[in-house]
Amino acid sequence: MTAFEILQLVLRILLAIAFVGMGLTHFRPGPARGMATMIPEYFLRGGLLTGKNLVRFTGVCEIAGGVGLLLPMTSFLAGIMLVVFLVAVFPANHFASQHPERFGAAAIPFWPRYIAQLVLIAVILVSIVTVPR
Repeated sequence: MTAFEILQLVLRILLAIAFVGMGLTHFRPGPARGMATMIPEYFLRGGLLTGKNLVRFTGVCEIAGGVGLLLPMTSFLAGIMLVVFLVAVFPANHFASQHPERFGAAAIPFWPRYIAQLVLIAVILVSIVTVPR
């Protein structure tokens, strides 16, 4: 294994721990309620989706993505899907950042949240990229 491949493995393990851990919080009643209120109403129009169901679905996505990063056969696809996931959930994070009085500590200001999301996406991509030898 090259030094870069070792770095990638370490990054995938750390990302897996983070995503599985965050995914599990989606099933804890208190945090799940808070996350459900962060979903902008335009995502819930039409009655097909509820905040609770979306929070559970995103929890499953995070857990599956984290586990997928650890499996050589699925790590690339899992990484790409986690990037898509981070882009998809950003509107909820943005919504929360606009309402600090409502969301308290979860209302991370827009620019720090945005930069953190971009850094996380970059780390995921570094952890899955294949470098020709």
